[in-house]
Amino acid sequence: MKVIKRFCKSVLFLGSTLLIIPSAMPAQNQVLGEVKLVGKTKADKTSGVWIDGQYVGYVSELKDDNKLLLLPGEHEISVRQSGYTDFTQKVVIEPKKRVILQVVMLRAPGTVLPKVTSQIKLYVSPERAAVFVDDAFVGNVSEFSGIGHGMLVSAGKHRIKIALPGYQAFETEVSLLARQKITIKTDLLPTSVSQAGAPAKPE
Repeated sequence: MKVIKRFCKSVLFLGSTLLIIPSAMPAQNQVLGEVKLVGKTKADKTSGVWIDGQYVGYVSELKDDNKLLLLPGEHEISVRQSGYTDFTQKVVIEPKKRVILQVVMLRAPGTVLPKVTSQIKLYVSPERAAVFVDDAFVGNVSEFSGIGHGMLVSAGKHRIKIALPGYQAFETEVSLLARQKITIKTDLLPTSVSQAGAPAKPE
């Protein structure tokens, strides 16, 4: 039986630098403000979040121990999901204050789902890592792993990228036949360690 220990932490964004800090450091947090993202639909909650152009996580995880702390000043928040129009808003952060932002993702006009698809299943650690297909954010790893879960894409060639701040990104290219199923397995490594990604394997 595998035991996973999780330490309390907050997402701290300093300019162009993203840090993970223990939430038991209140003295250093006193000058920071917080952004709380709220979504109603599944698309709202699973969409990726970018602060001033840097990915920080997906909406539903950026709370509690993973709350989003920012330096005072103006920041641009963008929320993205493949098939939806980007939700972008500028916020002004003040010390010790919280800004609540209601995320509303709208279907992009002209979006057509493929009639014939292939499936990609992911077994990647950490599971909160972002998944991109052909440079478009499609969700996080946990949505596409486990029994009954998989990512449906059109047949043909696709570029797959899995990334998370603090880790080396994993990238691969797949060429899929109609209704083919493949599995991608890899562990993202911290940026200080050489990356050794695993290739995609047909099921």
